[in-house]
Amino acid sequence: MSDTIQLLPDHVANQIAAGEVIQRPASVIKELIENSIDAGADDIHIILKDAGKTLIKVVDNGCGMSPTDARICFERHATSKLKSAEDLFNICTKGFRGEALASIAAIAEVELLTRRAIDEVGTRILMRGSKVELQEPVQTSVGSVLSVNNLFYNVPARRKFLKSNSTEIKHIVNEIQRVALAHSDISFKIKHNDTLILQLDAANIRQRLVNLFGKGINSQLIDINVDTSMAKIKGYVCKPEHSKKTFGEQFFFVNGRFMKHPYFHKAVTLAYDQLLSKDQIPSYFIFFEVDPSAIDVNIHPTKTEIKFEDEPAIWQIIQASIRESLGKFNIVPSIDFDTDGIIDIPVPTTEKDIAAPQIEVNPFFNPFEEEKRERSSFQSSMGQGSGYKKPDAGLSNWGSMYEGIDNIEPVEQQAEYKEQATTTNIKSSMAQVSQSDVEFNEETLQKKYLQIKGKYIATPVKSGLMLIDQHRAHTRILYDKFVANSNGGSGHSQLSMFPKKVELNLLDYQLILSMAEELAALGFEISDLGSNTISLNSYPAECEDIDATEIIQTILLDFKEGALDIKEYITDRLYLSLARTAAIKYGKALDVREMRQIVDELFVSTIPNMTPDNKGIIHIVSLDDLAEMFN
Repeated sequence: MSDTIQLLPDHVANQIAAGEVIQRPASVIKELIENSIDAGADDIHIILKDAGKTLIKVVDNGCGMSPTDARICFERHATSKLKSAEDLFNICTKGFRGEALASIAAIAEVELLTRRAIDEVGTRILMRGSKVELQEPVQTSVGSVLSVNNLFYNVPARRKFLKSNSTEIKHIVNEIQRVALAHSDISFKIKHNDTLILQLDAANIRQRLVNLFGKGINSQLIDINVDTSMAKIKGYVCKPEHSKKTFGEQFFFVNGRFMKHPYFHKAVTLAYDQLLSKDQIPSYFIFFEVDPSAIDVNIHPTKTEIKFEDEPAIWQIIQASIRESLGKFNIVPSIDFDTDGIIDIPVPTTEKDIAAPQIEVNPFFNPFEEEKRERSSFQSSMGQGSGYKKPDAGLSNWGSMYEGIDNIEPVEQQAEYKEQATTTNIKSSMAQVSQSDVEFNEETLQKKYLQIKGKYIATPVKSGLMLIDQHRAHTRILYDKFVANSNGGSGHSQLSMFPKKVELNLLDYQLILSMAEELAALGFEISDLGSNTISLNSYPAECEDIDATEIIQTILLDFKEGALDIKEYITDRLYLSLARTAAIKYGKALDVREMRQIVDELFVSTIPNMTPDNKGIIHIVSLDDLAEMFN
């Protein structure tokens, strides 16, 4: 019987390793940028085509490589960062595994141009599927230029699962943000399809934050700075009013390396205890400087998870330092013991007797004296007594609410309703409802609609009492209009007399621009003003009363939570988020005509009983249920 275990060929092993290290174009960019930083570069250019699917080019002014180093860097486990196993416990550089370039070369076509300052000519290498196709001398500038073409060309299954360009750009910008924050002394320039999307000059940390997240964040930053024997912690946290409902502005860095640490994140959120609601997340940018031997960065292939030697102690330091910083800026309530005057605190003595406090009481007070001549409405209705005083004029017509109630006939069917509305099944215990259930008689219109607590519309139907959630009903109405407008080609747009400028952070700015065409189909006209700022020039007529900033933030919030491709998103979450934003809010008083219009338009929908996200709109209280209540 032949042996069944065999060694994998190198190119297969490299492809398997690429599955751990290279997940998408953003992973390639992260690895290449980190190599450039380790090479001492202070100016890095990134050029992209089709969100990195067609081309990723990273140009740096680092130290460059010799011809031999340029060839061997594509081998597995080839690294200049480690000499022995002990070096794993004293890592100060970004890349050290020696897997990145080997993994990239296994699933793409790679070209490398590199030269050292001491060399007269550089080296050019072409690789395809882990195989060296060409190595030759070439004239090039000092540093390295590494081009990655046709990512996953030989792994079609992986390429098929790449998302749309807008989604991939979102991940790329996210990775660049992390590296740019950790190295504010390095300048970055990013171009996508020959368009400059980001340019960051070397600056301090605060200025880098402003460049990435907008000028508005500058006034929200609170400095933290603590130095202990275990760790030095510095950076910024943001004021509570800057908090958001989604993640995106939460950053931890240790020794210049971005990391994810849920345990430390909990320390930050607890420092904001009683300052934020449960659905809000504080923004923070915290940098740790610790002894490399006190952390382990080799616990995850992407090196974003790091283990600390004494995490509980650092947890306490984080929380205490943030609480202290919030207290200095009077964000956290504190007791001030420094007073200009002297507080007079009485001290008991034995020189005189302390009398009990006296309470003056009028024993002849009768709270019912002024109402002796009045009788309750119940006594009056029973005909008891003749001294009943008529209520104030404002309540004199209360009885008219019930006039004619005995003359109301059962509602009869008046018109045949659309087939799709009458065939809609209402979920759970809700009965089937059609427009014929509702009587639209002008004489009794006032009695047919009643608003309850600014939230529900109540109207009688043949089977009993129908309750409609006004916000959800209007959401369904607007959602159907947005979908219909999209299918028709374009939405009904309302031109703004005073276009609204909206300043965003870098990631949100790129997301909105990537959705410009889809938003135009809804009636939004967006202009790019540069510097992470857009102008909202027009909007759907249904959104006339909604603030532009609220509209944009709602779209971004739903897109981040949905994590969908834009084509799928545009038919669902985008319309839904707009409908929610523009729909009438709870607490808004409606007159009878407005309530009738909502009911009319609701029952034109093919699914009047459910919102687009499957929440109930209508509830029927049947006559039997009403009778049961009084048994």
